[in-house]
Amino acid sequence: MGIIRRSFLLIAGTVCGIYIAQNYKVPNIKKLANDVILMAKRTEETYRKPKRKDDED
Repeated sequence: MGIIRRSFLLIAGTVCGIYIAQNYKVPNIKKLANDVILMAKRTEETYRKPKRKDDED
């Protein structure tokens, strides 16, 4: 009985998550994270200071 009581919240959360994912438009978190990383890289490359010739050694 203890394992059922302990895992009740996990099971309830999983069931609710499945219901929400099937019935509502939920954004794809993986794609969203990749887009943010690409935007951050592009911004960094745009505003990065140019390398000095002395630093190339």
